[in-house]
Amino acid sequence: METAEAKAGYEAGLRDYVDREKAAVDLMNSVGQLMYAKGVELVFFRNHLLDISGSEVLNLFNYSKNVVQKPIDVFAAANVARALLGADLAPSKIDIGKLTWEFKQSGTTDVATFVGTTLKNLIGADKHKFNPQDVVLYGFGRIGRIAARELVKQAGKGQQLRLRAIVLRTVNDEEVVKRAALLRNDSVHGAFKGAVIEDLPNKAIWVNGQMVKLIAASNPEDIDYTEYGIQNALIIDNTGVFTKRADLGRHLKAKGVSKVLLTAPGKEMPNVVYGINHKDLDIESEQLFSAASCTTNAICPILKVIEDNLGIERGHIETVHAYTNDQNLLDNYHKKPRRGRSAAINMVITSTGAGSAVTKAIPSLKDKLTANAVRVPTPNGSLAIMSLSVSKTATREQVNELIRNAALNGELVNQIHYQIDPELVSSDIVGDSCCSVFDSTATIASGDGKNIVLYAWYDNEFGYTKQVIRLAKHVTKVRRLVYY
Repeated sequence: METAEAKAGYEAGLRDYVDREKAAVDLMNSVGQLMYAKGVELVFFRNHLLDISGSEVLNLFNYSKNVVQKPIDVFAAANVARALLGADLAPSKIDIGKLTWEFKQSGTTDVATFVGTTLKNLIGADKHKFNPQDVVLYGFGRIGRIAARELVKQAGKGQQLRLRAIVLRTVNDEEVVKRAALLRNDSVHGAFKGAVIEDLPNKAIWVNGQMVKLIAASNPEDIDYTEYGIQNALIIDNTGVFTKRADLGRHLKAKGVSKVLLTAPGKEMPNVVYGINHKDLDIESEQLFSAASCTTNAICPILKVIEDNLGIERGHIETVHAYTNDQNLLDNYHKKPRRGRSAAINMVITSTGAGSAVTKAIPSLKDKLTANAVRVPTPNGSLAIMSLSVSKTATREQVNELIRNAALNGELVNQIHYQIDPELVSSDIVGDSCCSVFDSTATIASGDGKNIVLYAWYDNEFGYTKQVIRLAKHVTKVRRLVYY
């Protein structure tokens, strides 16, 4: 029989949780008002706060205690968020976790004054104005559809990037219906949380109130985007066909185009891993950019931290990668070795250019890395295993602390997600916005501290697409002010 003490403890625990959940709802109310009224996005120690439940919000406060090692409570965060509503903030991105921790450490009780002083560079909505950038998706495959979802979702965040059109080989009523269905439903990422409506007379789809034209074209240079009211557009080419500079440059011959971003490794053009080498770009004169590959984006942040702090002498990278559309579902002819064998029932050894591609972002690693890949029977979610010999000795704990610090401070907070879950598996990282999910519990260091093995998971679709969009905002100069 349940004792009176146990019942009282249960009731007290439940009341405490309900009170914290109410505060989480209060916090989320401020998140929504700031986003849609002011174009101010709140994150919590890098984690997104939009479109999540109250219980998910509360779990983030456990994250702040166990991973960030900065314990704060939801009541304090909700209080700081309310103060932000009263500030004349420019469109920006603010880490409410970082801000709340700093308020807690400040010793003051005047939250409005603290916010005004701490965020003085973000105060004044007229300080940071830019025109929204028109975006056209050339192709509508896996990356194209995820990019479309994310661009539409972000339309309320200060209108940085506006999806105006999608280019296909043919456009007719059936194409419109089929493409809308593919955007609406996804076997990996789930149903789109919004409205997708076919507009057959206008050969368009309406997505959350935004009209997206479907344009038919066989060649990039044949399109006049200005006929559709599109000006100065950024073309995001996700076909993977035009990887050479001369070929990708054909987009620039079309009317209404200013820049082109390739969602694959490119030749004779800047290959960019956002967070690593994006600041080296000459975005004033360069018009063609490559966002490299999903694997390159996954390993570069981790390799950068180790190279900067320990020095890498040599290493091997083995990628355990989800199968992709370029493989065969059943055994059939394929021009590349082994990729003709059934992707659904085989592990398939294949080549990867990630080892050499890393050097385009981190030149000091030239000729130091080898790489290979194994495609496995999962539709999404991949793993990079980095076996490295380092110049400075380090224990497992020291290596993990280097990565943890980089994930929470500095230039790579949007790229590295530091994970402490000992039960982490590939399906857990599907939908993660970071391009590199570092599995700290799997880290290995040799007895002499000269050899380490690091494991980085990545959503090779969504995590990579988030990097593409970050780069798109950078090259078109529509990034908001940030505080995190």
